[in-house]
Amino acid sequence: MAEPYNVLFLCTRNSARSIMAESILNHLGEGRFRAFSAGSQPGDEVNPLAVETLRSFECPVGDVRSKSWDEFATANAPEMDFVFTVCDNAAGETCPAWPGQPISAQWPIEDPAAVEGAHLEKLKAFNLAFRYLWNRIELFVALPIVSLDRISLRARLDQIGDEEGTSRPMVNPALSE
Repeated sequence: MAEPYNVLFLCTRNSARSIMAESILNHLGEGRFRAFSAGSQPGDEVNPLAVETLRSFECPVGDVRSKSWDEFATANAPEMDFVFTVCDNAAGETCPAWPGQPISAQWPIEDPAAVEGAHLEKLKAFNLAFRYLWNRIELFVALPIVSLDRISLRARLDQIGDEEGTSRPMVNPALSE
């Protein structure tokens, strides 16, 4: 494994959590990581609240799109170093065989798109999912990857997936009024 590390975030629809994780890692990774996202049953579009949330935290939204994980299981796809599943549904599905030997972990986050109610209630759910993803990715980026063997690295990634707390308060300006 050599920098930049390729990281794939998986979720069933690839419209919210995995999209946010891709954007957050591309933002926090500062060139050390190249993040991608995909889904087993991708939606037609990225959830607009995911885009709104990312923009409110100044994370890149550039060309985000829902896409099938099949795009990353081909011979000409980037070879992944890490594959993280951010929803429980995709964790139970049979994934394609990824080129190389990526280290994988389950980082489940509740689906903010499943929340019903007023716009503010939905936005709060996306904000919470964003915060959990941000914190896990922040811990991941801080890992001394080159000095850890695969078993130790996998154990640390599993620990990160169990994290629920915040490493620092995240304040979304849209929700602070």
